Amino acid sequence: MAQQLKEAMARLSHSMPKGGPNMPGGGGSGGPGGAAAAAASATGALLGAALLGYGAYNSIYTVQGGHRAVVFNRVTGMKQHVYGEGLNFNIPWFEWPYVYDIRTRPCNLQTLTGSKDLQMVTIGVRVLHKPNPSQLVWIYEHLGMNYDERILPSLM
Repeated sequence: MAQQLKEAMARLSHSMPKGGPNMPGGGGSGGPGGAAAAAASATGALLGAALLGYGAYNSIYTVQGGHRAVVFNRVTGMKQHVYGEGLNFNIPWFEWPYVYDIRTRPCNLQTLTGSKDLQMVTIGVRVLHKPNPSQLVWIYEHLGMNYDERILPSLM
């Protein structure tokens, strides 16, 4: 197998044209200035393609089923629109989506309290909660992403 690979590489090297840049069949652009211009052109094209790819990759986001998103804009602040499930677009670097889970979730709360006969009793409560999807912008502005950790312990 290795011998066949060596023979194929030898046949390929014999079939390639030989010579310098100014010789017939030698390839090249005719001088050192042409090579620098070609390198600069290739670098510019590569940089442009990289910027275009970065912008395309960061300009879309997906909101999964059972979730909603609110968008913060650097210029105008929070947008008042709540974005639903599916593929959504934003302006890279200027806008950030914050995705909320709007499905019903359980939260177990426990507290220690005293009874009539002065014994300590642990009471556990399981609370099912979910945010109101139309109020997600207000929730983000006033309570943040961890709204359930800030509000639910005050029930006990």
